[in-house]
Amino acid sequence: MTPFTQDVVALIRAIPAGRVATYGQIARLAGNPRAARQVVRILHSMSQAERLPWHRVVNAKGEISQGIEQQLALEAKGIVFQSDGKLVLPDYQM
Repeated sequence: MTPFTQDVVALIRAIPAGRVATYGQIARLAGNPRAARQVVRILHSMSQAERLPWHRVVNAKGEISQGIEQQLALEAKGIVFQSDGKLVLPDYQM
């Protein structure tokens, strides 16, 4: 694993239950603010093997991936979604 990948994995693991982070936020905290898409790839390829809380990472608009699994996992930890399917980032962002 590259140092950036190690940092991304550590940051995703550190997102507390009931909170979320954006792909861009993770990239910035890992030292490469322009690498949000790389965070997406890392999350996609390593979530299962590294047992990452993938459902706690959302896009910059507060939107989640398609499908209900991510929304249900977040709602189980107290995150409330608006009628448009988005969450209010300032309310839940770490």
